[in-house]
Amino acid sequence: MNLVDRAIAPGATRQEVLAGFGAALAGAVLALSLALDAHLPALSVAVVAVVAFDLFGGAVVNATDAAKRWYHGPGRTARHHLTFVALHIQPYLLAWTVPGVAWTAAAAIHGSALVGAVLVTVAPAPVRRPVAFAVTAFALTLTTSVVTLPPELGWFAPLLLIKLLLAHLLPEVASR
Repeated sequence: MNLVDRAIAPGATRQEVLAGFGAALAGAVLALSLALDAHLPALSVAVVAVVAFDLFGGAVVNATDAAKRWYHGPGRTARHHLTFVALHIQPYLLAWTVPGVAWTAAAAIHGSALVGAVLVTVAPAPVRRPVAFAVTAFALTLTTSVVTLPPELGWFAPLLLIKLLLAHLLPEVASR
């Protein structure tokens, strides 16, 4: 398995690779600019840029046909999907390295993603997509109106939720 297979998915098209890496790079540059403008310490700036690269790129990559085939192929279970969500510990990484990010905010964001993922994975298949959008809407409301993050990280919780709850957890539906 080569780097593209690991970063995108096996069998990704050239367009999927360009879309994924293009979004990742543009998002990292945008977040880097916001972090620098906020005068964050160097370590914080670096962490924010790496997290942005992952989330901006991951939101796009996880929505590709190649990633859908890979993550929703034979043998993939709810346990695999919940583990994928649980391993996204970026909120705690930000709390550890970025001034103004509270551990309680990190826990609320991570917890929202986990609770949302459980609700999506236990939903019956015919309503999984609307349930995913509903829990994402509620989690977005919670994480952008109750949880406080520095303004330069306003993109973080929405992108994490989009990447995990909408792009990753939802399999493709065959057209009718």
